[in-house]
Amino acid sequence: MHRVGSAGNTANSTRPRREKRFTYVLNDADDTKHCAGINCLAYLKASTSDSCDYLFSGSRDGTLKRWALNDQSPSFSGTFESHVDWVNDAIIVGDTLVSCSSDTTIKAWNCLSDGICTRTFRQHSDYVTCLTGAEKNKNLVASGGLLGEVFIWDIEAALSPVIKSSDTTPEDENVTNGNSGVPLGAPMSTLRVVSSTNNITASNHGNPNGYSPMSAKGNKDSVYALAMNDAGTILVSGGTEKVVRVFDARTGSKNMKLKGHTDNIRALLIDSTGRYCLSGSSDSMIRLWDLGQQRCVHSYAVHTDSVWALAATSSFTHVYSGGRDQSLYLTDLATRESVLVCNSEHPVLQLALQDDTIWVATTDSSVYGWPADGHAPQKVLQKGGSFLAGNLSFSRARASLEGSAPVPVYKEHDFTIPGLPAIIKHEILNNRRHVLTKDTAGSVKLWDITKGVVIEDYGKVSFEEKKEELFERVSIPAWFTMDTRLGCLSVHLETPQCFSAEMYAMDLNLTGFNEDAKINLAHETLKGLLYHWLIKRKPKSGNSGNHNLSNGVDGVSGKSSSTDPAGRNVPLTRVESSDTDMADHSQLSASTFSVFDFPTDSPPSIITEGAQGGPWRKKCIDLDGTEDEKDLPWWCIECVINNRFPKENTKCSFYLQPLEGSPVPSVTQGKLSAPRILRIHKVVNYVVEKFLSDKPLDPAGSDGSFGLGTGQIQFPALGDNSLRAGVKPWQKYKPTIEVLCNNQVLQPEMSLATVRTYIWKKSEDLVLQYRIIQSR
Repeated sequence: MHRVGSAGNTANSTRPRREKRFTYVLNDADDTKHCAGINCLAYLKASTSDSCDYLFSGSRDGTLKRWALNDQSPSFSGTFESHVDWVNDAIIVGDTLVSCSSDTTIKAWNCLSDGICTRTFRQHSDYVTCLTGAEKNKNLVASGGLLGEVFIWDIEAALSPVIKSSDTTPEDENVTNGNSGVPLGAPMSTLRVVSSTNNITASNHGNPNGYSPMSAKGNKDSVYALAMNDAGTILVSGGTEKVVRVFDARTGSKNMKLKGHTDNIRALLIDSTGRYCLSGSSDSMIRLWDLGQQRCVHSYAVHTDSVWALAATSSFTHVYSGGRDQSLYLTDLATRESVLVCNSEHPVLQLALQDDTIWVATTDSSVYGWPADGHAPQKVLQKGGSFLAGNLSFSRARASLEGSAPVPVYKEHDFTIPGLPAIIKHEILNNRRHVLTKDTAGSVKLWDITKGVVIEDYGKVSFEEKKEELFERVSIPAWFTMDTRLGCLSVHLETPQCFSAEMYAMDLNLTGFNEDAKINLAHETLKGLLYHWLIKRKPKSGNSGNHNLSNGVDGVSGKSSSTDPAGRNVPLTRVESSDTDMADHSQLSASTFSVFDFPTDSPPSIITEGAQGGPWRKKCIDLDGTEDEKDLPWWCIECVINNRFPKENTKCSFYLQPLEGSPVPSVTQGKLSAPRILRIHKVVNYVVEKFLSDKPLDPAGSDGSFGLGTGQIQFPALGDNSLRAGVKPWQKYKPTIEVLCNNQVLQPEMSLATVRTYIWKKSEDLVLQYRIIQSR
């Protein structure tokens, strides 16, 4: 498992606190399918004869999905969305689905619900990698993760109704964290269990602030596998220590450790009696341990690479195994007879045995059902191609190299739960709105992240060639970051950096705006994402904006909103001009509609957190309007409701001078400042109007050059396309201006930022030069 930055528990971090990040995940049009590898499977047998079995899958896309297993092909039944990172494991405890994630949380769900998370537990301080439960003691669940953490939970007590302690504030009632049913205003420290009948919980009632699980201490390094016997008395763990540790699940005390593996232990099973334990390791070996004798009684060299998944028959006489070698084997634990059931196209991550089907989850986003006979597995061995498993880790690898690799029993699977290709490569284009992606199927697509849609599907073409073809020589500030860790595009916005990018409305092909109206990309994107929340929310009395938005620069208080069609032309101002530090648009009525519309058939998911409760994830259309600063970052609320946001420095300072050797006089003194998005043609207009202002130019010179009057020159607004009314006769001699930088003539549509990035290429202030070409 690769270590990346997690959005989880940061309570012990010593880094300076930053404002909460706002992330939105762009979903494909078919949201009923996973779009990343499947880490876990959980099987729920029908409780009545008229109901069907269900299979639950947890994915690296951060969601769980429920599949109805009818006689025909499996069908989609529901999505469970609340985790903000990979779902690593899931088990079923009674009617409750329990899942764990790299977001450091454990979540509980009603198995047959519409996907609402009923409780979120934040006991772990790092990734939670595995779960296990006791078949006969439905209340008992154990969780393991990085840093050697293992906790034993009484799930009934943990899910019991809670009452608020005396220090809980009134406004905390009815506030939920995303999909979670936990009152957001009351973290775990302010919740206490109403009642409990389990002795594990009773032993922890010394904590007056709420339920605390029991810690099984003894692991010195990360835990990747857990298993528990049916009675819930024995717990085994394995991980990067390469040993199997055995605990008393009733007290959390460690009993023994079993040595034998030479690499990480990735899978564990324990029989119903608690006597025998199976382990699968990255050393390619499967080992059978007798816990009573505290020793390994059999070793099975079946695989040629890491063993990542095990599934035993109910009698614990045969085991299915899969792993990195993309193969699924069935082994008789007594006779050591093994057979290659099938070959997979991807490494096997998890297995689930359902009567006559073995469900196989891989690093691909699809799940496959292969033939099996859970009640009579020897029938599979009798189909031929079996071999005796060796007891040395290199024996199968050597046999494979010698050309004696076994032939699979089955060539075709019975069932497929299809997934979507995961995005594995992306490139943010220079316009900072379009992103080019490539998925595992080789398809190249172009996304508009301000609308959350694919605007072009190029099919299976060269990613690099298409990237070069779409290159534009434009410069827009990097207002967002992005990753594809979840198999899809996750766009991250952080204040104040996200508010640094502006564009003219006309460049976005928007109608109803004047020529100089500017659009702040993050502002309008947030309005589009939170549109459904905004129209559902009930306004509170008083001003909700009590935060000091003073980290921006160059904003002007009281100016028109960036999307106001009546937005005024922005004048060229001197650097010395004094501006306030905040773009405050709160004096105007907030516009509910955004210029960017996100789809409702495949709406983006929001991942963020507020002042309390931790990160959460939810579809943007599922926001109910009750979310406030406890759930959402305050700066997002200020931006969307009050049109207030810290305005980053969007200005560019430059000098405007006559070209050296040109007879044209200077029209400016000192440094100028203008928006970075200002086009060169407006600089041309500015120079022309400076020549034509106040006193006429004298066109009488024999060389046709223009002279400049000596009267007082006014400072016209840059951006006026037309000359002043009442054109005088001498003004018909309009000069043609060329603007240059580094002796290159600039195209009129280039912006100051583009010129600075691609032509000036220096850290000091930009220098533009101009010359006159006579025209009539």
